[in-house]
Amino acid sequence: MRIAMILALSAALAGCVTSPVDYGAKLSQQDPKWASPECQQARIAASDYDVREKEHPGWGFGVLLGPYSMGMVAAVKEHEQQQRRLLARQVHLQCSSQPLPKELDFDPATYAPTKTQYP
Repeated sequence: MRIAMILALSAALAGCVTSPVDYGAKLSQQDPKWASPECQQARIAASDYDVREKEHPGWGFGVLLGPYSMGMVAAVKEHEQQQRRLLARQVHLQCSSQPLPKELDFDPATYAPTKTQYP
């Protein structure tokens, strides 16, 4: 139980990643890439994700299942942050001619699921 609490607290204190919709709104609309179909698709995907993220139970889910679910809630929050970073990165690449900012300059393969070999 102590480990679950530590995981939950570390996920909460890790900081929230900006919503891809909010990040896209900060980009310059004068950029030539802004009006491209690829940018429109990236903004739609970010908006769809934002709606889906608000529909799921979030932290209330952990309250319903008790203290043993804190690790699961922390894992869900970490996954959400990864998805937000990936979508914000995609929005930037499709909608801006500027170089990637430091917080979005990472290898997307680091978030790819790894194939587990079972005996």
